[in-house]
Amino acid sequence: MGTEQLIVALVVVAVVGFALARTIRIIPQATAAIIERLGRYHRTLTPGLNLVVPFIDRIKEMIDLREQVVSFPPQPVITSDNLVVSIDTVIYFQVTNPKAATYEIANFLVGVEQLTVTTLRNVVGGMDLERTLTSREEINTELRGVLDEATGKWGIRVNRVELKAIDPPASIQDSMEKQMRADRDKRAAVLTAEGQKQAAILTAEGEKTAAVLRARGEAEAAVLRAQAEAEAAAMRAKGQADAIGMVFKAIHEGNPDQRLLAYQYLQMLPELAKGDANKLWIVPSEMGRVLENLGGLFGGDKDGGGKGS
Repeated sequence: MGTEQLIVALVVVAVVGFALARTIRIIPQATAAIIERLGRYHRTLTPGLNLVVPFIDRIKEMIDLREQVVSFPPQPVITSDNLVVSIDTVIYFQVTNPKAATYEIANFLVGVEQLTVTTLRNVVGGMDLERTLTSREEINTELRGVLDEATGKWGIRVNRVELKAIDPPASIQDSMEKQMRADRDKRAAVLTAEGQKQAAILTAEGEKTAAVLRARGEAEAAVLRAQAEAEAAAMRAKGQADAIGMVFKAIHEGNPDQRLLAYQYLQMLPELAKGDANKLWIVPSEMGRVLENLGGLFGGDKDGGGKGS
């Protein structure tokens, strides 16, 4: 009898322990648990320690509340100029309403993927290839707006949509590379021609400036030489005038007579005759009078000598 009581006690303890284990639920951080009571939604468990009714309440699903990143495989999309491009997309989303994410759609990941594909085809279908390749930001913005609006009733918020790659067909890529090379060669040729043009202009301007400076320097040098020659001539003329004045003063102070002046005149005649340019020498009309004075001078000397003797 004691053994049977012990077995019953162990069974009761096991049942109580199991009930307690089913009653206490610990929910991790950034996670929500959907509780159903008898098959109907009852409540959403928040992170931490939670109590439920065992055998009546059950956890329907655990929802991750963190931002999730989902990369979808490349999708073929036809542009407005009938070219097929392969586009890879990355979706950043977060569950904001665990109840709606559980009951409003069977699989919200599949729903987001299919909605992304259809929206991407609608957006890119209205663009040509060139605009598609250069309008990633515009496509991302349109995709995010449409996805965020459509997934709102699912309890999901789309934070960002990024296009990882846009791959046109191989033939189009080859043509684009050739066009890019041609454009680069053209820009290089244009830049080279512009550089040569600027160099020629700068060289011509430099030569012009140098010629102007040389001409200005030569003109200034000529002016300076002319000024120097004029000053030298003025100084020579002043010196000659001063010399003549001094001679005239000395003669005036010495009170020379007519005979002395005639003698000095004869001494200056050879100086006047010097020089290679003097091919013709004209004897002045006063020469006869000078000679008469000189003759009188020498005759007087003889007479005086005779008288003295």
